[in-house]
Order: sequence, then C-alpha cells, then structure tokens
Amino acid sequence: MYEDLGFSKVDYDREERTGYPEIIYGEGKTAEQITLIAEKLVERHGKVLVTRVSEEKAADLKEAFADSFYHSVSRIFSVGKPEKLYRGKVMVLSAGTSDLPVAEEALLTAQWMGCEVEAINDVGVAGIDRLLSYREYLQTASVLVVVAGMEGALPSVVTGLVKRPVIAVPTSVGYGAHLEGLTPLLGMLTACASGMSVVNIDNGFGAAYQAALILKVANEEK
Repeated sequence: MYEDLGFSKVDYDREERTGYPEIIYGEGKTAEQITLIAEKLVERHGKVLVTRVSEEKAADLKEAFADSFYHSVSRIFSVGKPEKLYRGKVMVLSAGTSDLPVAEEALLTAQWMGCEVEAINDVGVAGIDRLLSYREYLQTASVLVVVAGMEGALPSVVTGLVKRPVIAVPTSVGYGAHLEGLTPLLGMLTACASGMSVVNIDNGFGAAYQAALILKVANEEK
C-alpha cells in the first residue's frame, strides 16, 4: 500500500516487505517535500530517517519535528530515538578524517536501523601501525564497514585481518588520478581479499543497510 502525494508515492508497506521503513533521500528534494513525506512516515512508523540533508533544509525540518536529530557532518536527519534491536555490533572504520562524512552516514544509519555501532577513525594504511594497534579489537565486531578514499587499500587489509564480513565503501576523496572515487572503487572490486563486498562511491547508507540486514538475519537464526 502507498499514498500518492503527487510528487511522491509514500511506500507504507516497505517495512513489511523488507524489514525496514522507507528511508528518504533528501538531496534534490525541497524541505517542503521532505516534510510532507516524513510526516506520513512518522505517522505510520513513529520514526523516519532522511539522508543527504543540507543544513538549510535541516533548519526547516527541525521546526516541523520536535523529536528530531541532525548531524551536519553526515547530513543525516532523523525523527525518533534509535532502539537496539540486535545482538552483535557494526564497526565503522574510516581511513582518514576526510572520509568522515561517509563513515558517519554509515554509523548513524546502522544505529537508526537497530544496530549497536562503534567508530574507529583515521586508521588508513599510510600509518598502518594505527590500524594494527586495533588488530585484536576488530574481532569484537560482527560486521565491519570500512570507508576509504585515495587508492582504497584499507578494506582489503582489514579483510585480511578478520573473520568477519567486511563492507567496503570507496569515497570521492583524493587527487586527480583518484577520478572522484573511481580508482578506489575499482581497486576494491578487484581486491584479492575474500569476504569483502563493495558498495557505490560515497554510499555509507547502502553499506549500513547491508550491515543491518546481516545482523538481522543472524539474530533471526539464533
């Protein structure tokens, strides 16, 4: 079942089909459009998550929703407090500080979807001793989301250190031959490390969604 708003068809049955309510992609939508869609989803589900929201749009949204949260780095806007639903933990690693917007998008999305989350930042391969200092601790994660730009080497290295699924996220952070994220994307797709999957450039949301589904299925089977 959906409701036709003219400019959007709000999908009320998505949670029943997929396990999670519809999530709004905020970029390209006006604050008014986001507000109207979000009001419908909050009325139905008691919560809503909106990705890629500018600070200007967020200011308007916060006026419309009292119980709301906005994170300017990740550009995540949400209504309703996150609730831990699953055993296990999603650990989000970022290679460098410039990768934080994408890493934070993954972290907050996974948290909103019911996962316990933890961040380990600035552990890129340029200073690999930083990563290796967490070598044993990485095993406490159930799923790892690893975010990296430049040549995108970090996810392969992490995958070679852990017995956990790794979701790699290439970012559009780097110099000219980096090709706005294409270089790390292709590097991650051609990595020899087994157990690693790859999402699109800057898609922290997609990585978090996949990680949450992994935890959801694992909890259902126990």
